[in-house]
Amino acid sequence: MKNLHLHIEIDYELYTKNPDSSELGKKIISNSISLIHQIGFEKFNFKKLGLKINSPESSIYRYFENKHKLLIYLTSWYWTWMEYKLVFATTNITSPKDRLNKALELLTTPVLIDNNFSYFNEILLSNIIFSESIKAYHTKNVDEANSIGSYKSYKTVVNLVAEIILEIKPNYQYPHMLISTVIEGAHHQKYFSEHLPDLTDLTEDNEAITKFYKELVFNFL
Repeated sequence: MKNLHLHIEIDYELYTKNPDSSELGKKIISNSISLIHQIGFEKFNFKKLGLKINSPESSIYRYFENKHKLLIYLTSWYWTWMEYKLVFATTNITSPKDRLNKALELLTTPVLIDNNFSYFNEILLSNIIFSESIKAYHTKNVDEANSIGSYKSYKTVVNLVAEIILEIKPNYQYPHMLISTVIEGAHHQKYFSEHLPDLTDLTEDNEAITKFYKELVFNFL
């Protein structure tokens, strides 16, 4: 997928004005990624973003109603991109076990190589997804957000991998539960390793999270 320049389509319900439609919109996205990565989502706000891009705060509100909507947009972009990566990486693999193995690698490993995909920094965005994306749906308005398709791309990715599991074990009752647990668990383990190491068993092995969840999944199956 190196140097891939596909156009990611995000549902219009997730923004007020499509940031992909203007240079300012693209600047808002690229700088919001770097700023959230730098200071965290709690401290991030449109005033700080406006100062960073030298633009009035009001101009950002023309694109996104609030910072939570911006986070949903970023997570939706990431999971739509991840869907492309999953399909691209598994299409020519005949064995469902090998496809599942590849899918688990993609889902549990932060991006380590910048693919130069449009104006997004995929490395920083991947780190944001691992540390901040839970805040996109742990909210009082989750049902309303879900009703307009805010989490459609995430659910699509989970469903794609769940279908591979059912190829391997057609009678398995919990494929979606298993994959969503893997994804969220991998995010937690990365966060724990950086901030609460007593809650994890990670060492200097950068592939420990992926190895653990591969072992977990294949033992279940």
